[in-house]
Amino acid sequence: KTELVNELVAQACDREVEAMRQAAAAAPGPLSAIAAAVAAFGTRALANRKLAWALIAEPSDAETDNSRDIFRNALVAELDRLIRAAAAGGLLPPGETSLAAPALVGALIQGLIGPLAPQVDANPARQHEAVQSLTLLALRALDIADARALGLVAQTVMPLREVAA
Repeated sequence: KTELVNELVAQACDREVEAMRQAAAAAPGPLSAIAAAVAAFGTRALANRKLAWALIAEPSDAETDNSRDIFRNALVAELDRLIRAAAAGGLLPPGETSLAAPALVGALIQGLIGPLAPQVDANPARQHEAVQSLTLLALRALDIADARALGLVAQTVMPLREVAA
């Protein structure tokens, strides 16, 4: 049973990170790429919130938790790659970026699919609003000026509602 669960988590991880990469690659610049990756993750996670939570964060046995750690680390690595690219291009304020990606992944998980997140499951308009709000939060957390962050969120193409995992 554990092997099956671990394989399902690994396959979901590959799909979700690839969806983030594709969204980021389609964006017109490094800051837009961050916004697009966050929006892709958020949209897909909210499409099946309970499954996303089960695959990414729900407590379970130690062997399955290891697979979930790999999933979370892959999400962190993808956001870190995008953040470093923006920083290297001078688009983010100078400073340490190593804390940003793990903090953003935590915010995304807890803010969208965690047990304390607002319930928006059955309402596509509220899901869209939640994803936009968390995308804006992510950009603000990276110290992107509010007017620019708002513009990036406004221009971000929100993916069609897709099922995570």
